[in-house]
Amino acid sequence: MSEKKQPGVWEGFKAFLMRGNVIDLAVAVVIGAAFTNIVNSVVKGIINPLVGAIGTQNLDSYSSCLKDPCTGTGDTATGIRMMWGSVLGATLSFVITAAVVYFLMVLPMSKFLARQAARQKAKEGTQEIIEVSELEVLKEIRDALLAQRGSGNSQN
Repeated sequence: MSEKKQPGVWEGFKAFLMRGNVIDLAVAVVIGAAFTNIVNSVVKGIINPLVGAIGTQNLDSYSSCLKDPCTGTGDTATGIRMMWGSVLGATLSFVITAAVVYFLMVLPMSKFLARQAARQKAKEGTQEIIEVSELEVLKEIRDALLAQRGSGNSQN
């Protein structure tokens, strides 16, 4: 009896790495990490100063006291603070990231794919018209040949 040799761990790992979606995912993670720095810079350099025009420039300093007395910072803080400013900053970062990804990547790609689909559909429609017209021409040639054959038989 011959036993089927199962692929080894190394071969399975190599096949896993060579799949296209793993490579795409790795590229997306690297680009996302680099993009995070850009978004954080925009939030800290542009958004925070705009918010600072009506309040403090550091969103992390916005908080509410749930249990008095709220004094001190860090290890010496007393009371219970709800740090909603940091949540606001993270939310702004997320919204900016989502907007940039949508407007600079998703929207242009969907428009591009829609144009390609329209071109393909138009090309298929043109091909269908050409096939129909070729069929009509072939029918006319057949009819002409039959007519010639019919008129040739009557002359003999």
